Amino acid sequence: MSGLLRRHRDFRLLWCGETAGKFGAAVSTVAMPLVAVSTLHAGTFAVGLIGACGWLPWLLIGLPVGVWVDRVRRRPLMLAAAALSVLLFAAVPLLARSGGLTLGLLGAVALLTGAAAVLFQTAYSAYLPTLLAPDDQAEGNALLHGSASAAQIAGQGTGGLLTHLAGAVNGLFAHAATFLVALLCLLGIRHREPRPAAREGAPRSLTGEIAEGVRLVAGDRWFRTLTLFGAASNLALMGYQSLTAVFLVREVGLPPGAVGGLLALASTGGIAGAFVVRRIAARLGTARTMLLCELGVPSAALLIPLTSPGAGTLLYVAGSFGVSAGVVAGNILKASFQQSYCPPALLGRLVASSAFLNYGTLPLGALLGGALGSALGVRTALWILTAGVPLAALILLFSPVRTVRDLPVRPAEEEHGEPGPGAAERGRAPARR
Repeated sequence: MSGLLRRHRDFRLLWCGETAGKFGAAVSTVAMPLVAVSTLHAGTFAVGLIGACGWLPWLLIGLPVGVWVDRVRRRPLMLAAAALSVLLFAAVPLLARSGGLTLGLLGAVALLTGAAAVLFQTAYSAYLPTLLAPDDQAEGNALLHGSASAAQIAGQGTGGLLTHLAGAVNGLFAHAATFLVALLCLLGIRHREPRPAAREGAPRSLTGEIAEGVRLVAGDRWFRTLTLFGAASNLALMGYQSLTAVFLVREVGLPPGAVGGLLALASTGGIAGAFVVRRIAARLGTARTMLLCELGVPSAALLIPLTSPGAGTLLYVAGSFGVSAGVVAGNILKASFQQSYCPPALLGRLVASSAFLNYGTLPLGALLGGALGSALGVRTALWILTAGVPLAALILLFSPVRTVRDLPVRPAEEEHGEPGPGAAERGRAPARR
């Protein structure tokens, strides 16, 4: 067991709860589109639309949630989001059994659980630095992202098995149960974060604080670069992932129960990425490692459209393995960078403002995937969308990331002896590495 997991009880509970939630989310990524395809007989565009509903809340409420997270304690928000998710995911199989499940209701559940995810993810990203000392944050991020990848593998395999044995609809009971586990783990955390202090002279209106977060992202070259890259990358990623279930079932000819197993095998790349990223970054530097993980490794995505029946399914595994490894490793580097570089009092708004664009392109990607798949055919659409994965990383290649060995650990103004944005808040925070 990791040293941090062994010695830090509250982080261990957070880690267990987050891992359980990611396991359930992986089950639903298999079950939800398969419910639409096999139970409700949805078309290609409708399946993409269901996927879009899950990410649309980042565009609708992402920015105000960031302000809210910076104003109040984060743990109660996470508890509320987990409780809401339990109720919503348990409702789908109950509606199906009563004959009342429709595409509209499935989309509504996706929309509401997506809203809960916005609240949970934003609060969680800002909560972790209050729970861990600065020297533990890199290890904590690696553990959380690595276990999330492992949970995704197990969850997708379980989702495929549950679909085969009990049907896609009943698989969502597993997701509800895992959020119940996450809720209980959060309740067991003893650490009580202090209420965020009001900042003198700071804008207190909702629009003023939203604007402060947006200015932080737009005005800093590092935040701006990573946010634009994330938006472009997620557009391509969600575009091709929204077509995965349709492609593997209808084009490749796999039975629905086998789809989860194949997705689980492909997702082992995430564990590999989490396992090696800190070692590679120590040798090459965090900026150079980010280029390798976001541009080099995910180019394997171009193998995905070549997938064919039989042994040809290994091409899908290889392509998705590379994408998963690169994305998880890059996310670990980005999370550690944000937590060390951003003023603590602005971290919730930073997460929400960057996620507004990063995650806001996910529903657009799902709709784009559905539209291209309907107009050009699923395989042709996959060629276009998977090519976008490495092309998006050109934003990093032609940015300040290419010019340095390591990402900075404090704003450039401070490195030259001048106070950066939020310097007063940073003065009250623990020393950073």
